[in-house]
Amino acid sequence: MLPLAVGLFAAGVLAVLAVFGSYAAGLADLPLWLNLATLLAPAGLVVGVVGAVLRTRRG
Repeated sequence: MLPLAVGLFAAGVLAVLAVFGSYAAGLADLPLWLNLATLLAPAGLVVGVVGAVLRTRRG
């Protein structure tokens, strides 16, 4: 589950950087998919925490 969490988090961080870069370049109307992709970072964090808790409970 950890590789999935890292991948989701990395994709979310890249989306956040793309949004910041776009705003810095003067673009204000960003596509919806890019704004939604930024939600992958907290989703990756949640998947990582859940995976760590489940792995700890198993032994």
